[in-house]
Amino acid sequence: MQLTTQGDVSDYLIAPDPGAARLTRAVEGVDHEGNPARIPVVEERPLTIFLNGQEIVTAMTIGDYPEYLALGFLRNQGMLATGEAVRGVDFDEDLETVVVRTDGQTTYEEKLKKKTRTSGCAVGTVFGDMMEGLEGVRLPEVEVKTSDLYALAARINRTPSLYLEAGAIHGTVLCQGARPLVYMEDVGRHNAVDKIAGWMFSEGVSAGDKTLYTTGRLTSEMVIKTALMGIPVLASRSGFTAWGVEIARQVGLTLIGRMRGRRFVCLSGEERVLRDADPASVAEESPKHRRKSADG
Repeated sequence: MQLTTQGDVSDYLIAPDPGAARLTRAVEGVDHEGNPARIPVVEERPLTIFLNGQEIVTAMTIGDYPEYLALGFLRNQGMLATGEAVRGVDFDEDLETVVVRTDGQTTYEEKLKKKTRTSGCAVGTVFGDMMEGLEGVRLPEVEVKTSDLYALAARINRTPSLYLEAGAIHGTVLCQGARPLVYMEDVGRHNAVDKIAGWMFSEGVSAGDKTLYTTGRLTSEMVIKTALMGIPVLASRSGFTAWGVEIARQVGLTLIGRMRGRRFVCLSGEERVLRDADPASVAEESPKHRRKSADG
């Protein structure tokens, strides 16, 4: 059984659009009883990102918000500096390319030679040293209210989404207090985070009072991206990796995982968590209502 959804997404700045063209297609199959089945499945397609005249990477993505994905990827790879002027972002749907144009020179040959395949779904890639840019990073010490965490989890997990429509996808949500602002989905959680980073870069949105909520695992890559974006709180329905926890503690990131119903675990930043809500007042989450991501 799926979660009961809440169709009103008017308070989101960007919300999932599970009915958008090109994001899913119907596929014929056979179910466990041998009966014909027709289900929606998520499309994935290549998107090649260029910075000026240099090809940087080809990412597998669902294809929505390609400009934000390109900007966010380059920002999170340290290839776009804070405040750097972007002269244009050109998306060619036929060629499946995005070209980001700046006033500076593109000289990342050495950086591109060193690649780290991450644990992200759809195989994430980090160029250069994974820890590059984290030296001296110390995130704002922001208080986190458990009432906000419970409200966010309840709202996000009932928002109409591609996951509820077709599955096989991750979601990441930029939040402020108890309000979800921007909800991005993709086949890889790293892509969803990069879309949010691109939106923040494009719109000049500050990060110091935000929370990032993800349906995926709290890996080193997720922690590093969140820290480099300047977001002080990262929360997930899923679990942790040891290196992710170590990096979170190093940079002062509040790291909260295994958020299901009234339950959660904080492995970094416990001193910043304000328990202003009685867990007994929060309904336990029924196993039949768990999203797939709760177990991944």
